[in-house]
Amino acid sequence: MAGNWSRFNIVSLVLGFAFLYLPIVLLVIYSFNESRLVTVWAGFSTKWYVTLFSNRGLMDAAWVTARVAFLSATVATVLGTMAAIALTRYTRFRGRMLFSGMVFAPLVMPEVITGLSLLLLFVAINFDRGFLTVTLAHITFSMCFVAVVVQSRLVTFDQSLEEAALDLGATPLGAFFQVTLPVILPAVIAGWMLAFTLSLDDLVIASFTSGPGATTLPMKIYSQVRLGVTPEINAVCTILIGIVACGVIIASIITKRQEIQRQRDERAAARIIG
Repeated sequence: MAGNWSRFNIVSLVLGFAFLYLPIVLLVIYSFNESRLVTVWAGFSTKWYVTLFSNRGLMDAAWVTARVAFLSATVATVLGTMAAIALTRYTRFRGRMLFSGMVFAPLVMPEVITGLSLLLLFVAINFDRGFLTVTLAHITFSMCFVAVVVQSRLVTFDQSLEEAALDLGATPLGAFFQVTLPVILPAVIAGWMLAFTLSLDDLVIASFTSGPGATTLPMKIYSQVRLGVTPEINAVCTILIGIVACGVIIASIITKRQEIQRQRDERAAARIIG
């Protein structure tokens, strides 16, 4: 054990975490900077947060981003869960290889190609770009991440629990909602959080598929950063970091509680079956 915590390993760990999180810490610190110059510390102040909330452009972009992220993550979670169930439970059906490839293709497809292909599709069918096209695009590329997360949980799922529910008189749909879904719920929640975070963070695909009145927050931030970083940008990024961190903490707590409940349910079902 002592060799695992050698000086080299400790230094490597510290440098690794510093490389990953020091820029984020500096961004959060300078969001409370009194000076308008983001590289010169002039004292503690929260005035840039007040200025941020009075910035109509950033607030409108944040509202669009929140709506797109929530709607796309919810739909992607439903579709991704259904795809994971189809791939796990039905191992032999015509076109399974093609279906699997289409589900997981966005994982390895460059975002530029995904965004351009969706743009060409919307133009070809004469579909006006806006809020709906951005939402559909985010559903398309985030659904595969949900499918991967849920499928990894379904692979280890004990199907005898469903069989026990069916033997006790439950319908297949009832067995899914009463037995399967509670067991895989931590994975479903994790998939939703991942899809939500990916939608909040997306810039490339949204740039291709957005239209008038559908400017997302990453697009707004990118357009302003090209003219120079302002303290308002640091403030809005800090808020985003806080939202994501709170979401991760809440999801972790829910997942832990669901895992404990799942273990209790499995032990109770095992006693009934036995």
